[in-house]
Amino acid sequence: MSGVFPAPYPVFLDLVGKRALVVGAGPVAARKVAGLLRAGAHVTVVAPDAVPEIAEDPDVRWHERPYRRGEVASYAVAITATSDPAVNRQVARDGNAANVWVNSADDPENCGFILPSVVRRGDLQVAVSTNGRSPAMAQWARRRLETLFTDTHGAALDVLAEVRAEVRQASGTSEVDGWTDAVDDRFFDLIGAGDVDAARDHVRSALGLTRRPDTHVDTQHQEVPS
Repeated sequence: MSGVFPAPYPVFLDLVGKRALVVGAGPVAARKVAGLLRAGAHVTVVAPDAVPEIAEDPDVRWHERPYRRGEVASYAVAITATSDPAVNRQVARDGNAANVWVNSADDPENCGFILPSVVRRGDLQVAVSTNGRSPAMAQWARRRLETLFTDTHGAALDVLAEVRAEVRQASGTSEVDGWTDAVDDRFFDLIGAGDVDAARDHVRSALGLTRRPDTHVDTQHQEVPS
């Protein structure tokens, strides 16, 4: 890779129950807070003033003061959304020293990770990144993807997860032949028409699963490799 700038490593973080810090409390910070709360994080905001979306949210712990050097070390992840480059740099330095991932809104030089534009359809998430070079283009790509991926695809994912669990129960693994044939235009047409049972049977047939196991399979809580 000599002479080639490495690309960021794309991941989806599990922040359920993790402590997250947001420095700043304006409209941009409010959007970051909403995303962290949606991910299940315990969010603390540090800022002298806050927009109502933050100040009045009972799920947010707001410290009504400026950021204190080093305090980011108490968190799993942090986001800065201030108009003060000095504060952004300080949080980034503190994060690097404490091995805490820090994102700085509109300040890529002080980012340890990049927040992509995301299309969500149920549990289906499609993320777009430009390596921090153009958030506007990432948002454009997201808008295009929003027209491509609909609620039908979110419903399709539910069916595929259910049948995948059935295959694992019947075969001991979900890595079987037939998935390419199962997830085709016919499958999505059936989902779009609201015929979920026929769509489910279509997938089972392609996978050679002739009958549904008698035992109920919980697709929400079992361990499922990615």
